[in-house]
Amino acid sequence: MAMNEKQRLLANLPAVDEILKSERGVEWLKTYPRMYVLSSIRDVIDMRRREIIEGLTPDLSIEIMAADIERKIERLSSYSLRPVINATGIIIHTNLGRAVLSEKILENVKRVAEGYSNLEYDLEEGKRGKRYSHIKRVLREVTGTEDALIVNNNAAAVLLCLNTLARAKEAIVSRGELVEIGGSFRIPDVMASSGAILREVGTTNKTHLYDYENAINENTGLILKVHQSNYRIIGFTEDVPIEELVSLGKKHSIPVMFDLGSGCLIDLKPYGIYSEPKVQEIVKAGADLVTFSGDKLLGGPQGGVIVGKKEYIERIQKNPMTRAVRIDKLTLAAFEATLMEYIDEDKAKENIPTLKMLFQKPEHIRERAKKIAMLLRRHIKDAQIEVIQDSSQAGGGSLPEMDFPTYAVSIRPKDLSVNELEERLRKGNPPIITRIKEDSLIIDARAVRNREIESLVKGIRTAL
Repeated sequence: MAMNEKQRLLANLPAVDEILKSERGVEWLKTYPRMYVLSSIRDVIDMRRREIIEGLTPDLSIEIMAADIERKIERLSSYSLRPVINATGIIIHTNLGRAVLSEKILENVKRVAEGYSNLEYDLEEGKRGKRYSHIKRVLREVTGTEDALIVNNNAAAVLLCLNTLARAKEAIVSRGELVEIGGSFRIPDVMASSGAILREVGTTNKTHLYDYENAINENTGLILKVHQSNYRIIGFTEDVPIEELVSLGKKHSIPVMFDLGSGCLIDLKPYGIYSEPKVQEIVKAGADLVTFSGDKLLGGPQGGVIVGKKEYIERIQKNPMTRAVRIDKLTLAAFEATLMEYIDEDKAKENIPTLKMLFQKPEHIRERAKKIAMLLRRHIKDAQIEVIQDSSQAGGGSLPEMDFPTYAVSIRPKDLSVNELEERLRKGNPPIITRIKEDSLIIDARAVRNREIESLVKGIRTAL
């Protein structure tokens, strides 16, 4: 391109103010923040300027540039935290927000959030109350515990218990239970942060009751048992049942704590799962404190639940750290509504989305997969689409040894790589998160909800 032509094109670039005063510019200012409108206009003008300098001949009409400007404005104005369609088959997907909440739970959150509430006000007495009173009753009814407390996650629950009962004292733990949880957080690190002194006993694969008893001394503050919720050691193994640790704790007047990790409130044995104890069983066994997550097998919002003996819960509540890790009114509202479902275990399995998706019958998943495949075949001719049998996982560090039979839609595009299709779906609107297996894109129908099917099919059509 001749220099004169470049100069002419550069001179014809519309000014920021000219675009702002155009019909589209006026509409943008009514709809979007002025800062984002200005930034997007300047970016597109700069992009056109670079194209001209590089020898290209871009269209400089405001009507054509408006499309690029509007895309940039929408990208800047959209929320970063967005809903996605989970087509991975992993139910409690840590990266995708873990547990899905039901409409009933969300209605309670909205009801509490849209106005004032009795968060810390005792309506009976007409004076200041305590926020944790709203969940104590239902937790006592569901778990059989004496008292309860909920903080912002299970790591905080463990940290708080250790800091209260074993600060500057020894906490005895089996070497085989020094687990690492998500985000590279490890039990020894949590213990160190709490001020407790780690006292390892036993070996990686075998720990006996006498290992615990031999470790007890005048500076022992706590016996801690950690459930292997996100891994398994198999073969030549042995650990000490909670009942025996409770007896040992009583003998030496030392509190016994059990960190369950996932925390399950229903009996999983009918589903062939014998490795995940019910919270109620551990409480009944006499553990002084039990901690577990709210957003894993419980199927509620993120939080760390502490249940146990009243004398210890009261001490924990008085710990200044409790305020630093307390939950807000929205989490509290979601927790209360979630826990109320567990008053009737059968209703919980039907109404808690995590449990319903986890234990749904394979034939129901197959029907959903067949519907997705049928809708895709109706509009897509340049891809091989078929329904296949596959397996799903619970996720979130829960039930690590379990594979759940599922059905999925396998897509093999003809003129596009599987990796490029995965990327297009991930960057689409709404984002669709899938997995790749044996040169096919897999859409696992287990966690795809019926109301998402239309958007799912549309997104795949657009990507292809």
